[in-house]
Amino acid sequence: MLPEISIVIPAYEESERIGNTLHRIVDYISVQSKVFELIVVDDGSGDDTTAVAEKILSGQANCSYKVIRYESNRGKGYAVRTGLEAARGRIALFTDADLSTPIEELPKLTDPISAGNFDITFGSRALDRSLIGTHQPWRREQGGKVFNLVVRLMTGMPYWDTQCGFKAFDLLKFRPLLNLMKIDRFGFDVEFLFVARLNGLRLKEIPVRWNNDERSKVNVFRDSIRMFNEVREIRSNARKGLYSAANSMAAAG
Repeated sequence: MLPEISIVIPAYEESERIGNTLHRIVDYISVQSKVFELIVVDDGSGDDTTAVAEKILSGQANCSYKVIRYESNRGKGYAVRTGLEAARGRIALFTDADLSTPIEELPKLTDPISAGNFDITFGSRALDRSLIGTHQPWRREQGGKVFNLVVRLMTGMPYWDTQCGFKAFDLLKFRPLLNLMKIDRFGFDVEFLFVARLNGLRLKEIPVRWNNDERSKVNVFRDSIRMFNEVREIRSNARKGLYSAANSMAAAG
């Protein structure tokens, strides 16, 4: 039986956290009526992320699973695209390996797609900050606000939080666009939303619960500069016409 929902988890050196995350997800889906698939994408980890994931998921009878690994670290965007390409569900959700957004928030994103109301839904920390349990350090939180303001100004998108690691996709609509994506690292979230919106998909930003994990691998200075440069690259690619669906079909052919 094909899964109805695929859950994609990009992971880089997550051997300490991936076990708890997978147990929480498995516990959640075990009491759901839908058929799920779990996909862990090991983004070239130097630890035993793959072995931990395989050990946990191989003992599960209530869902299908894949653990995908490649040797070189390619970036979170590349890992998410790899997982989405491998997904068999009509709807796919990707979530960060630390489950900063609890998996119980999944229906907020998948139900509107199942109902046919939207093609992409994505979690937001900005629309209702009362849902944030544990906040980021002040400097990082303010940096995120500035980044999202820059994204709005540079891309014309009306969204207030493009970076929350909790997004769902109607893969019949979104998978044909994956060939257009150029950004492999943190700016991929912006590119996903920008390309989807440019090609007429229906997007919805939805407030979700969220808790900061102090073990986050994001470096506020290094990665902010990289993300700003990637947003500039996205705007440049758009001006060159690289994000049209016709280009995607040509690449697929």
